[in-house]
Amino acid sequence: MRPSRSDPQDLHTFLDESTGPGGAEVLTVRERIAGEDVAALVLELAARGRTDMLVCPDVEGLDGTVLVTNVFASRSRVARLLGTGPAGLHTAYQAAAARRTEPRVLPHGPVLDHRTEGADIDLAALPLIRHFASDRGPYLTSGIIAAEAPAGVPGRAGNLSYHRAMVDGRDTLATSLHSRGHLWQLLRLAAERGERLPVAMVIGGHPLFMLAASARVGPSTDERDIAGGLFGAPLDVVRTPRYGIRVPASAECVLEGFIDPELHAEEGPFGEFSGYSSDRSTHNVLTVETVLRRNDAVLLDVVGGNSAEHLNLARIPRESEMAEKLTARFPEVTALHYPTSGTHFHAYVALRPGRPGQARQIMLGLLGWDPYLKTVVAVDDDVDVTRDEQVLWAMAAHTQPHRDVFVVDGLPGSPLDPSSTVDGTTSRMAVDATRGPGFDGTRITVSPSSTRTARRLLDSPAGPARPPG
Repeated sequence: MRPSRSDPQDLHTFLDESTGPGGAEVLTVRERIAGEDVAALVLELAARGRTDMLVCPDVEGLDGTVLVTNVFASRSRVARLLGTGPAGLHTAYQAAAARRTEPRVLPHGPVLDHRTEGADIDLAALPLIRHFASDRGPYLTSGIIAAEAPAGVPGRAGNLSYHRAMVDGRDTLATSLHSRGHLWQLLRLAAERGERLPVAMVIGGHPLFMLAASARVGPSTDERDIAGGLFGAPLDVVRTPRYGIRVPASAECVLEGFIDPELHAEEGPFGEFSGYSSDRSTHNVLTVETVLRRNDAVLLDVVGGNSAEHLNLARIPRESEMAEKLTARFPEVTALHYPTSGTHFHAYVALRPGRPGQARQIMLGLLGWDPYLKTVVAVDDDVDVTRDEQVLWAMAAHTQPHRDVFVVDGLPGSPLDPSSTVDGTTSRMAVDATRGPGFDGTRITVSPSSTRTARRLLDSPAGPARPPG
């Protein structure tokens, strides 16, 4: 039985609820625009403090396929999907992800509406756009590669993971596997057996499925089980026709095929989270043997670079895991935030006053647990860690560099860190911007009634009175 448009796991249900009555923070662009205009729109919205989801029905080169992007730019939007607000996002995500549920296999689903195979495949017809002038060309940015568990290998589950990709030929994509990631490890296991690795790239799914694909879990956990936890019900899947790979039944498009460990093709540069258009070193090839697509498919795009959308999609699971670890070990921790300004390399942690050295111990734990982090700043619990300016004020007011800063070097870092050494190592810095014991000072305060008056005046339709002239 085909899921209905009210299916809670269907991207189209999410879009209907977002754009219909009661929907909010959605900007529909009716004008015909170029592909590079999409990323420019997302960056301009961010510069104005806006996180609207973009719906673009007329993008050049997409032949009428509606493009949707900037879904993850709003943490509030993601939090609502998990039934909470921004302050409860970490706890809600971890609780839902812990309710791992195996997928439910259906005989049919919208993604099986159309099937193209063999010589009829032409990947040049895929709807995809160029995002940045510095990119090599048009890129798939929301592609999630699914693989099943290898037979006879204990402790290895199936995998979902994101991989950028560009069209390399009629039936081939040039992509780059993360050299320490689980899919790369599965490919190495296949190479040891002299085999190719069957895979399926999912292009477009419900935001909770996409969030699950970013989960930080070990090789014995399948992210499709995490998706079931986030949905609160088994992920509805169908099996691809050639290799039987489980993919969301309501996916927009699926490319089924294989990665041959011996095949390579150059790709990049492409706009990465570091803020640079980067090359990678793995240069893999995904050969497509089957294309599956639903009738009403849209292109769910993720604007790359250091956009809030790109960063949130990866950092919400990362933050949630780190917040759970920290609060379990250090009950003094009250908040954790990875700021957009620091890409994935900075974190701010707020804590209640404790014994001397406590902030250092907490920061060491965070720097040791998260290999991407280069800088951690600890602040008091009355500092809003979601606001860069408040953290910078705490550093300015409380930090003495000779006493409150320490550095650890020679640690493995992100391969996309433009400042890392040739061998991929990095140093990490901790900054104690807490007041510390014995601090003598009273913070400026404004009365709640005066704050309410100021907000009423500024929010009034007429605005505050202006002086003449």
